[in-house]
Amino acid sequence: RRLPGRKWLIGTAALAVVLGGYWYYSRSGDQSGANRGGNAAPVKVTQVVRRDMPVVEHTLGTVVANTTVNVTSRVQGVVDSAAFKEGQFVKKGDLLFQIDPRGFAASLAQAKAMLAKDQAQLTNANRDRDRYLSLAQQGAISDQQRATSATNADVLAATVAADKAAVDLAALNLDYTQIRSPVDGKTGPLLVQPGNMVSATNLAALVTIEQVRPVKVSLTLPQSDLDRIQARQKGKGLEAVIENRTGPDGKPLSAPVLFTSNAVSGQSGTIELRADFANDDLSLVPGALVDATVQLDDIPNALVLPRDAVNDG
Repeated sequence: RRLPGRKWLIGTAALAVVLGGYWYYSRSGDQSGANRGGNAAPVKVTQVVRRDMPVVEHTLGTVVANTTVNVTSRVQGVVDSAAFKEGQFVKKGDLLFQIDPRGFAASLAQAKAMLAKDQAQLTNANRDRDRYLSLAQQGAISDQQRATSATNADVLAATVAADKAAVDLAALNLDYTQIRSPVDGKTGPLLVQPGNMVSATNLAALVTIEQVRPVKVSLTLPQSDLDRIQARQKGKGLEAVIENRTGPDGKPLSAPVLFTSNAVSGQSGTIELRADFANDDLSLVPGALVDATVQLDDIPNALVLPRDAVNDG
C-alpha cells in the first residue's frame, strides 16, 4: 500500500531537480550572453580608395575691406549739411557734406575782378609798347623809353598769369566746399555733425568709407609651408576656400590668392596671403573671422582612408 506513495514522492522530487537545473543553466546562459554583448566594441567599416589626395592647410582668415578711406575736409568752414545716412552705400562722386560756400564764392568773385582789372591794364600796356616801338624806329624817343614800355607790358602779363592762378585756386576751394565720396563703398557713423567747424589742418575724419564689394580675406600660414607656397604659385596657383560660406551654387566660396607678403613675420613666424572675394551678397563683413583652407600640393594616386582608421602600434 505504501509503495505507490513513495514512487509519487520520488517522481515529484526528480521533476523538481530537473526543473531547477534547467532554470539555473538558462539563467547562467542569459547572463553570460549579456556580458558578452556589453563588452563588444562598435566597429565602423569603410573602404580604402585610390585617388589624388590634396595637401591642405586649415587656418583662420580675417575679412579686410578692399579700400578704407577717411574722408576729411580740404578747406575750413562750417558744415551745413550731410547728404547721406549712416551705413548707407555711396558711389564715387556722390555728395557727402556741404560746407558753407559763401566766403569762398566771394573770394572767387574778388579774384575774377582782379583778373579783369589787370587784363585791361595789360591791354593798354601792349598798345603803349607797340607805339613806343614805332616811335623808337623813327628816332622820336630814346631806347630807354622803348625798353621801359616793353618791361611794363611783360610785368602786367605776369600779373595776369598770377591772377588766373588765383581764380583757379579760388574756384578749387569753392569746389572743395562740396565733399564727395572718393570711392564706392559703405559709410560708417557720422564723426562730425552739421554745425561744427572743420579745418584743412585738422586731419580728423568726418566719416569713414569702406569698400566691401569686393573684399579681401587675409590669412597666415607657417613659415615651414613657404617652399610649397612658392612652388604652387609657379604652377597651378594658390586658391583660398572659405568653408563656412557658400556661393550661389551651394559650394564653399573660393578665390585665387593674388597677394603673398614679401616678408615672414618675425613675431609669429608666418607669412600673410590675401585673396579677393566678390562679396555680392555682402555676407563677408570687414573684421569678421572665417575658416579658410589653402591647397598647397597634391599626392597623386594615393591610398586614402579616414584618419580615425589609422592607429599607432
